Amino acid sequence: MPTNILMPALSPTMEKGNLARWLKKEGDKVKSGDVIAEIETDKATMEYEAIDDGTLAKIVVPEGTQDVAVNAIIAVLANEGEDVKAAAAGVAKSAASPSQAQPAPKSAPIAPSVETPPAAASQDEAKKAAQSVSKPIPHSEEGAKATVSKDEGTHGAGANRVFSSPLARRLAKESNVDLNRVQGSGPHGRVIARDIEAAKSGKGLGSAGTAFAGAAGSRTIAPLMSDSQIRALYEDGSYDFVPHDGMRRTIAQRLTASVQTVPHFYETVDCDIGRLMTAREEINEAAPKDKDGKPTYKLSVNDFVIKALALALQRVPDANVSWTEAGMLKHKHSDVGVAVALPGGLITPIIRNAESKSLSVISNEMRELAARARARKLKPHEYQGGTTSVSNLGMYGIKDFTAVINPPQSTILAVGVGEERAVVRNGKIEAATIMSVTLSCDHRAVDGALGAELVSAFKTLIEKPVMMVV
Repeated sequence: MPTNILMPALSPTMEKGNLARWLKKEGDKVKSGDVIAEIETDKATMEYEAIDDGTLAKIVVPEGTQDVAVNAIIAVLANEGEDVKAAAAGVAKSAASPSQAQPAPKSAPIAPSVETPPAAASQDEAKKAAQSVSKPIPHSEEGAKATVSKDEGTHGAGANRVFSSPLARRLAKESNVDLNRVQGSGPHGRVIARDIEAAKSGKGLGSAGTAFAGAAGSRTIAPLMSDSQIRALYEDGSYDFVPHDGMRRTIAQRLTASVQTVPHFYETVDCDIGRLMTAREEINEAAPKDKDGKPTYKLSVNDFVIKALALALQRVPDANVSWTEAGMLKHKHSDVGVAVALPGGLITPIIRNAESKSLSVISNEMRELAARARARKLKPHEYQGGTTSVSNLGMYGIKDFTAVINPPQSTILAVGVGEERAVVRNGKIEAATIMSVTLSCDHRAVDGALGAELVSAFKTLIEKPVMMVV
């Protein structure tokens, strides 16, 4: 019996991947452990190793194919002693095309967007658009019906129909909520009970406004615009259309989910990094040279930031946590992710056990991780997980900003530029090198006082860098 080679899930969130290159061709002998292909995920390019011995009988998905679903058959392997031609001939019966293959089960399905036809569309087009989202949906909600039909589970008419569960419609009616102004989070954009609860509290609306109908002094919001409606606002030929790649889509999904589900709050402090700048210069000047006469390390301000945040989490261990519905994960080590900009997106490689590493080790490790990140050669364990993150835009001259938390982490530190500012000391105005940092916290896991304790510990360490080497 031939073996089907499937598109692997190279990360917990991977749904599709690109088959970048085949390293074996049809008819080649394959041994377990041989690298047979290169797979591109949204974050990196990974080598795909064979699990079994045999002969590559048929390549189903050619190299260069994009958006191949996880678990789709990409090739067929004839096992030892099997007829290679017979195995290849049987592909048509057993192999599904990439577009037909079903993705691996996932914990949180993401509802695809449903385009609303422009106002000028014909009634037939509007009817088709409505029917395209009125198919049975495998979803249940507190005993409510899961199937949406053309006559049930909608609110409104024609292209402006709002698909909703029976429970959501009852809650909306009881709460005087206008379903037309609620952003659905269920399958296919369907409005479900939690969306009504969010609308009642003013959340999950897509833009400023209220979802309450008839409330005194209430503001109204326009429904989210479809792709075709947005394009209609601009003259043809006045823009270039650039399709989203996998990385940009993943970033958009994760950041949207973070903002919608994680209650963020922010705490900002100004840090005097005068001593740090002096220490950095002295350390770099004293760095030993290699055989080529180059320094074995060159510390950056960001290396001090990583170390200070890692040590701060050890001083305030209650902030070194991840929220789960069942309980809190209290981490023993400080695994610090560092945002690295890439063309079309970013990735966050992680310095593991940063609290126990020297500044020089952190510097060299970060430089190597950043280089491989830009080449998209990181392995999943090198950018997944982590207990906190650092996002530094100081090199762009940004004074201060707020960063979005990367779940399941509970904090992220946004770092601005170190610049000379006027400060008052002992009643006198003096110049000092000041760096503003803003800590974003998940209020479910880190309360205001706890976040303040963490950012205060960071400030103490970054202003007195000698404490990082004690």
